[in-house]
Amino acid sequence: MRSRLSIEGRRRRAAALAPVALAAVLVVAALATSAFAGPEKGAGQQQYTIGVSNTLVGNGWREGMICSIKAQALKSGQVSSLRIAHRQTDTAGQIADIRSLISAGVNAIIINPSSPTALKPIAAQARARGIQVVFIDQYVNAPGAYNATNDQVAYGRLGAEWLFKKLKGRGNVVEMRGIAGVPADTDRHKGFQQALRKYRNIRVVKSVFTGWQFAPGGKQMLDLLNSGQRVNGVWTSGIDYTVVNAFRTARKPYVPVVGADNFGFIRQVKSRYPRFQGAAVTNPSSIGGVGVTVALRALNKQSVPRWVKLKPDIWTWPADKAKINRYASPRAPADGSAQIQINPWTTYSLSQYRACKGP
Repeated sequence: MRSRLSIEGRRRRAAALAPVALAAVLVVAALATSAFAGPEKGAGQQQYTIGVSNTLVGNGWREGMICSIKAQALKSGQVSSLRIAHRQTDTAGQIADIRSLISAGVNAIIINPSSPTALKPIAAQARARGIQVVFIDQYVNAPGAYNATNDQVAYGRLGAEWLFKKLKGRGNVVEMRGIAGVPADTDRHKGFQQALRKYRNIRVVKSVFTGWQFAPGGKQMLDLLNSGQRVNGVWTSGIDYTVVNAFRTARKPYVPVVGADNFGFIRQVKSRYPRFQGAAVTNPSSIGGVGVTVALRALNKQSVPRWVKLKPDIWTWPADKAKINRYASPRAPADGSAQIQINPWTTYSLSQYRACKGP
């Protein structure tokens, strides 16, 4: 009798709790769906078409930039479609791509520029059509345009100062630049030179352009080491982890190296200390998402600075142990940029960024 009553009691309690359990499941499912789907388009909310122009492919930093653009456009709920011109090309090719975007009738164009001057006329044409123009990553002084960049002069100066101090103001240094003539390379070289002027016993024995490509940059370093050239330190414009690996391949002792906050490099800074000592200067590729937010605010006639300029930080081990541990993901691609968000400008979820799918 007791057994039957006990069983019947459990059945009644289970029946009473079933609606609660189902509701909890539905809430969890809704939350999971919202994390991937982004916000719903509000009634009457203006929708825009945004164009994107980028001229460097096969580079983890630029690929991350494109993903941050897609993720922020999706998250905003204000972008009906993205038209992305993402290919390996020169300035003439980029001008042609931008001209096509203008003809397509986009509302705004986000541009990672290949030239500080040659794009001004085409930017002026876009503005004459009422199209908002946002240059990202690299500054271009074009009338009516917006900029969202890292402080690239400070980027070059911070890393060089750390390197020259680490060498106690004396030694042979290699400067590994990006792409000749593009704004970020020019600005970073300017910052490098600003630091160099304070250290008269630092000798730049080699200055090369890597094209911001990791494999060629590593090969350039390996060839230099195998030539017998004495190298005491290396400053890189973000092509970093392959440069460090070149020392191991050449069976040479590590020297101090300056890189960026790329996953591969910050993992080296952490795991190879104290044999290897490096400094990562921050330059997040999520600046692409910032460009989307700037464009939307401009289109909605909201207040937004003409130049959103990030202040770079420098990470070393073990001084910045907490920051490096936060970002040194063991599974992330070596050439990827570690900082996914730039508050308050980017608001997408990690899953949206990883999916790399725009509206």
